[in-house]
Amino acid sequence: MSATIHFTKGHGTGNDFVLFADPDGEIDLTSDQIAAICDRHFGVGADGVLRAVKSSKIPDGAASLAEDAAAEWFMDYHNSDGSVAEMCGNGIRVFAKYLLDHGLTELTDGNTLAIGTRGGVRDVQRNKSGFQADLGRWRLDGTEPTVRARNVPVARPGLGINVGNPHVVVALASDEELDAADLGYIPIVDPEPADGANIEFVVPLEPLIKDGVGRIRMRVHERGSGETLSCGTGAVAAALAIRYWAGAGAPNQWSVEVAGGTVGVRMFPTEDGEHVSLSGPAELVFSGDLTL
Repeated sequence: MSATIHFTKGHGTGNDFVLFADPDGEIDLTSDQIAAICDRHFGVGADGVLRAVKSSKIPDGAASLAEDAAAEWFMDYHNSDGSVAEMCGNGIRVFAKYLLDHGLTELTDGNTLAIGTRGGVRDVQRNKSGFQADLGRWRLDGTEPTVRARNVPVARPGLGINVGNPHVVVALASDEELDAADLGYIPIVDPEPADGANIEFVVPLEPLIKDGVGRIRMRVHERGSGETLSCGTGAVAAALAIRYWAGAGAPNQWSVEVAGGTVGVRMFPTEDGEHVSLSGPAELVFSGDLTL
């Protein structure tokens, strides 16, 4: 039996998504259908699919409502291969813009929009670059695996960081080394993370700190999607890793250059520990109807 969904294509610094509204949780796409939608040759083409569903209508949404009753909407996110993902830093900005532009919610300047995700409730605000999302507390996951990437001469040490989803950050020696890495192949992580991870390769810009802001450049291989033009949570993990390696005196505000543009990362104290936020643009490109 075929079904038609009305979708919108959007992106945040080139990290692109197919979005659709399913308030009552009636459309349950299979992983094969999601992969077909994301196929760049035979489908719409995207790094992932974002379904806007009421938190009260999806089992995973119960935890979001228990955490924050204001989290009316749940961002049901799947990677381009159809696999489920916990969170997406670029995606949540695009998701917020989608909800607002389609009249599904309201967000006045200075106020906060709570959005449910599998990584927890995330608060989004408008800012001068587009939107800023508080990604909550972060943590070192206690691992320092080695990472091998095609066209990178030797295995490099990585740093495991969790920002609601898992990352391994690897520092490279130069822009030339970063450019040479072939991220069309899945990097080999040893030991392999149990649930996989996004792998970020990073180099500092020169100078590293300008006007009190740290500056880095990053490429990423996203779990379930391959190399993407940008990864929001990956940019956050990369900035956290560089700050960790730099030690005392490193700034708490960072500018991260990705292939699709630039995003901002900020670390700040809260009552429940240090939080980290991601800011950047969100664009909706076109809409259409898709028969499955």
